[in-house]
Amino acid sequence: MEEIRQRDREGTRRRILEAARRLFAELGYDQVTMRLIAAEAEANIALINRYFGTKRELFAEVLAMEGRFPGVLADVPERQLPRRLAEYVAERLRSDQGGPVLAALSRSSACPEVRETIKARVNSAILEPLAALLSGPDAIFRATVATALITGAGTLRQLYGTGALDSPDHETVVARLTKIFEACFEV
Repeated sequence: MEEIRQRDREGTRRRILEAARRLFAELGYDQVTMRLIAAEAEANIALINRYFGTKRELFAEVLAMEGRFPGVLADVPERQLPRRLAEYVAERLRSDQGGPVLAALSRSSACPEVRETIKARVNSAILEPLAALLSGPDAIFRATVATALITGAGTLRQLYGTGALDSPDHETVVARLTKIFEACFEV
């Protein structure tokens, strides 16, 4: 009986997280209510409060859901970093799979209630790991400029869809973005 209850708890928790992720991505933080999440997840609103606390805490957990970006930085020498990031951004611009976490970030960033939560997530997931890979002075500044490019590419893709960079072939896009990232990291 305890195993069934535990498994049901995990399933309910997962349904709530997935519903919240979809809704925050589609509507943004301000437009999503706990009741809407509960209805979407087919869960009792009290369970959302028990498992996640406040809507802001649930939003923070949605943002913390592992994305692909940390893997982009894994085991990459600094000299190969511009090319690796260029490939990542070019792939994201052409992908027909929108990132729900990035969509949630973009649609919710104007909300003062979660601005610090979003800033903390961007810092921990992109900016700080990137700065840690850079040698020389002003690593945080250089990583910040690159982070602007990475997050801005997500916004561009949301606005224009996968056709944002249809003209040049993929390698041309990667080569151009590599030069831009090289300029970002220049000492």
